[in-house]
Amino acid sequence: MNPEMETEKQDSEIVALLTRHQSAIRFYVSSLLPGEARAADVAQQANLTIWDKRSDFTPGTNFKAWAFSIARYEVLNFRKKEARDARLQFSDELEEIISEEIAGHSDDFEQRREALKSCLGKLKESDRDLIHHRYFESTSLKEYAEKVGRSAGGLKVSLHRLRSVLAKCIEQKLPEKEAGA
Repeated sequence: MNPEMETEKQDSEIVALLTRHQSAIRFYVSSLLPGEARAADVAQQANLTIWDKRSDFTPGTNFKAWAFSIARYEVLNFRKKEARDARLQFSDELEEIISEEIAGHSDDFEQRREALKSCLGKLKESDRDLIHHRYFESTSLKEYAEKVGRSAGGLKVSLHRLRSVLAKCIEQKLPEKEAGA
């Protein structure tokens, strides 16, 4: 096969892999930038970098892990540019734990997202508001507690209970995993 045809074949394989893992890449970037409205832009930048670096990818190796490492680099670049807005910063250790945990999961992100959406819909409005505040707003839990007339400690207990309820609900909604899968 001539070099031009070989390059075209490799490019087609990269496009197929990038398409297959697109949801996982977007989820990964969003998980490293929770509540950040520009997470989709960072994921798109990661896609561009993946494409630019496609010749560095070794066929037959773990594409998702390779793509996640590029996405993580793009998240770090984004954070450096946004350093003056210090709303949320993960420690390097926590970021590494999150990266490993997400990379280790199967490609069921979309199923989990749909299950979460359904489970959130079953919560009382006040519980959904608490979840929304905790994960998507920049004010402190103490400020939110004052706003809703509850104690911050009581809200922490409620958040713990809600996370447990949501986790159980999501697991019940996911299809049964086959033995050995």
